[in-house]
Amino acid sequence: MQLREATGPAMVIRREDYTPPPFWIDRIELTFDLDPAKTRVLNKMVLRRNTEVPAQPLRLDGEELNLARVVLNGGGCSFKMDGDALVLGSLPEGPEPFELEIFTTCSPEKNTQLSGLYLSQGDFFTQCEAEGFRRITYFLDRPDVMASYTVTLRADKDKYPVLLSNGNLVEQGELPDNRHFAKWVDPHRKPSYLFALVAGRLISREQRIVTRAGKEHLLQVYVRPGDMDKTEHAMNSLIASVVWDEARFGLPLDLERFMIVATSDFNMGAMENKGLNIFNTKYVLANSATATDTDFANIESVVGHEYFHNWTGNRITCRDWFQLSLKEGLTVFRDQEFSMDLCAEPSARAVKRIEDVRVLRTMQFPEDAGPMAHPVRPDQYVEINNFYTVTVYEKGAEVVRMMQTLVGRDGFRKGMDLYFQRHDGQAVTCDDFAQAIADANPDSELARQLVPFKRWYSQSGTPRLQASGHYDAAERRYTLTLSQSCPATPGQSEKQPFVIPVTLGLIDAQGQDLALRLQGESQTSRGTRLLVLTQASESFAFEDIDAEPVPSLLRGFSAPVIVDNGLTDDQLLHLLAHDSDAFNRWEAGQQLALRRAVQAVRAEGPVGAAPLDEAFIGAMRAVLRHPTLDAALKELVLTLPAETYIAEQLDVVDPQRIHAVRETMREQLAQALQADWAWAYEQHKDNGAYRPDPLSSGRRALAGMALTMLCIAARETGDTVWPGKAYQRFKDAGNMTDRFNALSALVVSGQPLAQEALARFHAMFKDEALVIDKWFALQAGAPDRGGNVLPAVRQLMTHPDFNLKNPNRARSVIFSFCSANPAGFHRSDAAGYVFWSERVLELDAINPQVAARLARALDRWKKLAEPYRSAAREAIARVAAKSDLSADVREVVTRALAE
Repeated sequence: MQLREATGPAMVIRREDYTPPPFWIDRIELTFDLDPAKTRVLNKMVLRRNTEVPAQPLRLDGEELNLARVVLNGGGCSFKMDGDALVLGSLPEGPEPFELEIFTTCSPEKNTQLSGLYLSQGDFFTQCEAEGFRRITYFLDRPDVMASYTVTLRADKDKYPVLLSNGNLVEQGELPDNRHFAKWVDPHRKPSYLFALVAGRLISREQRIVTRAGKEHLLQVYVRPGDMDKTEHAMNSLIASVVWDEARFGLPLDLERFMIVATSDFNMGAMENKGLNIFNTKYVLANSATATDTDFANIESVVGHEYFHNWTGNRITCRDWFQLSLKEGLTVFRDQEFSMDLCAEPSARAVKRIEDVRVLRTMQFPEDAGPMAHPVRPDQYVEINNFYTVTVYEKGAEVVRMMQTLVGRDGFRKGMDLYFQRHDGQAVTCDDFAQAIADANPDSELARQLVPFKRWYSQSGTPRLQASGHYDAAERRYTLTLSQSCPATPGQSEKQPFVIPVTLGLIDAQGQDLALRLQGESQTSRGTRLLVLTQASESFAFEDIDAEPVPSLLRGFSAPVIVDNGLTDDQLLHLLAHDSDAFNRWEAGQQLALRRAVQAVRAEGPVGAAPLDEAFIGAMRAVLRHPTLDAALKELVLTLPAETYIAEQLDVVDPQRIHAVRETMREQLAQALQADWAWAYEQHKDNGAYRPDPLSSGRRALAGMALTMLCIAARETGDTVWPGKAYQRFKDAGNMTDRFNALSALVVSGQPLAQEALARFHAMFKDEALVIDKWFALQAGAPDRGGNVLPAVRQLMTHPDFNLKNPNRARSVIFSFCSANPAGFHRSDAAGYVFWSERVLELDAINPQVAARLARALDRWKKLAEPYRSAAREAIARVAAKSDLSADVREVVTRALAE
């Protein structure tokens, strides 16, 4: 499937047009002579016709390649170029295999897109997902063509002492002229997007392990010299991943060795190439001096994610890119379960769930409601890179989680076993996965409702769940009515009902979970029940209820929906104080804060000084002072809803007013709970030797929040004590989490000491790229006071340490401002939008994938109030008017402008 026609504009690729490949590639032998300016690639393939499709020419994908020769079965071959594609028509008839040899060259040093074969600080790396392999050699670059790979790498021995590729190392040795070689064989067939090579000056941390199966394996984490002290956590995370996947799903490591390599130039977080995972340094390098608790948690999660792809993505892969969530949604679910299973305490599991749902709500829900809305399994695309989205990943994970909810944890394991039994070594679809889970659990609600359940894959948009309860005192019956709807999205005006699993409990006046018995049942059960909504509206009657309860709906967030629970403030306060489900305890606090924020935004006139009432402030004080609640959960409950989440509750969005309201709410909480914040800080600031475990991380998070709130309160009163303590904490901290929390407290609160602390921080860590990324991001994302952030961002882009070509550095400044700082970005003078349009165009000329992600910062422009709306549209149109835009960016801005 070609991404572009031979000539002319980008074309639309549709899922319904899928056809199997006209040829299969059984084996490929690649020989690389690595050179920055001119790398030579010899590609020897064994192909055969796919006799199940009509005979047609062989059309091989290629991009930015220099073709030297083509040899068919050892002799000459006629071919032609059709745009970027190499087309061969005179090929052997019939199903017999034939050999094709193609010799090309490419220039890695000129590859700024970081797709295909490229250089990072003088070393060679590859990135082939989704369509980067065609930038290395001519090939059927599609995921349903799975071949056996043998790879020989040849290079200068001094410049590139380490030569890595997929699979197992079978031979290595010396060559003339101070060169050497390494030969790698991958024993597992794979699609081209999983190919990888690395060559350079690298060192490795090594660990040999013996798995449950009794086999010994070599684990390696490769980094540049000087970074070895930051690899222990990544290695421990890899070991934990191997152990967990074999224990939880019976999936063992299937290679003699497993390698992770870190590079500082990478478009994504990491890539699951078979046996040779290539990572952004951000998700490998960590020690207590340079990485925060969040970094440690992210490394654990991403290392797990890429390792789990070894089975869910590599052993079974996607038939086509429309099935991307087959591997990504499933593997996100697996990495979430991995992180939760590593938590010893139930509250820590709930904290992890809350963090995942916050990402879904602040990023995926807006995507579902915007111009780029698409189903978990998209129906069409112009540029596949634009569909590596939170919908495919995070919402896709929620779809898999709902399957587990409907069949149970043990039933889900049975379904996974059947999935691998049926499809190991194949390229399949989302339907194949869902069918396996259902077939393994024939008596489950999933099996009974499989056809409507799969609407989660085909329908875009976030369903809305409305709940209303009625208590009949005479009958001692509580009836809960659930109704669902889903708004229209681009290309989908009508929606059919979803299958929505709703976990719930009913809570009595004393705060206890009631024993529940549905009408018609004979047995009661105390605690959480599962209801399954399959129609537009259904009612569920609970018997033997002595008094009107408070419903606790969607416990653990059992479905990715927006809930209108119809609860009063008093009922929400009751849940916040008593709910046995930690997620819903947090959710109650969020809903209470959200109501007050929306009310203040919608009010006429200037923003009032006190949007929060005493009941809410008292409830927050009770949470902060609660003797048994986990510190991490307290920090989450006390964090106000994000400005982007508040904006999604409104039909017309004034970003400046939302920012003013949220800041006023935060200032009010800071001042009203000043003594409580001081108590919280003193109680949680000391944690002994650094450990990144959930308990210690939670204590540091709450102490950091308390310090920020105390500095905010001090700004209003002119007090210098707490800013001074924050600065001292910044200087004396024994780990990066505490140090950065203190620095952030000074910057966020706008204290005069912030500039001195920022300068000192840069001097301390000027040689640590990932730490300097934090330094840039903190300033670009700082609260906007009088329009000061944009000038600061422009100044940061002139800093000697800024490099637009490095994705991490570009994200730390430009994305932190355009995507994560609404008040700074949405300026009434439109200067933020002008800056955005300049950067999108500038990045598009270097790296279209990164540019397209930045282009999405204005997805929701149609919701903006004037003058923002017109100015935003003008900026998008300015980008769209550029004649030589990449397909990546053009698809985003064209969809944004569509009426």
